[in-house]
Amino acid sequence: MLAAAAAGALAAVIIRGQISRYQRDLFSPRAFKRLAALGHISREPASVDLIRLLRDFIAWEPRRMLRERAQAIVDRMLEEADARRIGVKAETA
Repeated sequence: MLAAAAAGALAAVIIRGQISRYQRDLFSPRAFKRLAALGHISREPASVDLIRLLRDFIAWEPRRMLRERAQAIVDRMLEEADARRIGVKAETA
């Protein structure tokens, strides 16, 4: 039982590290890394921090395709946030 708890804690640390790495990669100079980061973030549940991060990304991103993908993720997260009532105002970027 102790081994299972240790394995669970280790998995949580690894997952948390991957999430922060993907968020850093969102502003990578390489478009492929940014696309991969968007793919990862799109599978995350809506949160105020992620919505704000994606809004910053949309304002910064030079490629139209990636901006549109990020906007689609923001739209989905805003709908999810509204359904859960987590208090994010729908602002346009």
